[in-house]
Amino acid sequence: MSTILSMQAVRKEFKAHVALQNITFQVEEGEIFGFLGPSGAGKTTTIKLLTGQLRASSGEVRVMGQSEEGAIRRISNRIGLLSDTSGLYERLSVYDNLALFADIHGVDRKEIGPLLERVGLAEYAKKEAKKLSRGMKQRLMIARSILHKPSLLFLDEPTSSLDPANTLEIHKLLRALNKEGTTIFLTTHNMEEADKLCRRVAFLNAGEVVELGVPGELKLKYSDRSVKVLLKDTPEPVFIRNDAEGGSKLQAWMASGQVKAVHSMEPSLETIFLNLTGREL
Repeated sequence: MSTILSMQAVRKEFKAHVALQNITFQVEEGEIFGFLGPSGAGKTTTIKLLTGQLRASSGEVRVMGQSEEGAIRRISNRIGLLSDTSGLYERLSVYDNLALFADIHGVDRKEIGPLLERVGLAEYAKKEAKKLSRGMKQRLMIARSILHKPSLLFLDEPTSSLDPANTLEIHKLLRALNKEGTTIFLTTHNMEEADKLCRRVAFLNAGEVVELGVPGELKLKYSDRSVKVLLKDTPEPVFIRNDAEGGSKLQAWMASGQVKAVHSMEPSLETIFLNLTGREL
């Protein structure tokens, strides 16, 4: 896979405030990359740098081979963006919201109908945006961000404040887009969401990347190597080390038919983040 975007030793200052410091990572074409951290960690600032809305104080930002702020803005027709400032025209219908952006991007309006079908809004095409539920509005904003079929999609907290049902629908849509070849850069403070969607994740805390890797590998890296065993004659679970001594105990219990279930005890991404930073999300 080729690198589609990267940051190398990037620092961003706002007067006396350092928002990002020494940020280094790269995203490969075709992956869903999670940029994880609490509010105020620098996630939105990172997206603004990557989309040419801000200029780094130092370091290099590169997107689709472009490293200059103006050049990145000029490839905006290949980039989709859903940010915390992405609003809708409340008095326009669902269809007209998309029609406006279709005209801006030079997209045939015939594409709008199939896209509304895809995001589950076809029956609401004539409804004013202000009358949509929160979940419907979020799906409409995602539809707008992918209307021009971008190669690279930036999503800033796309499921924030949504109920589980709407969150699940958006997750299905993002997986489908990624399967079709769209690279997705996802910022979120929801570690469970990142674990489900992302091939790799970076932990951002106070403007610094404190860890980066594949979720499953990070869980193994920070595991205390313990195993939970449920035994038939013991009401409480038994915890053993994942070593030779623990293996001998487990083998003996299995030989005597006492084992009901065995569970590995890898930490969640949220637990790893808390242990690394001392901060809850």
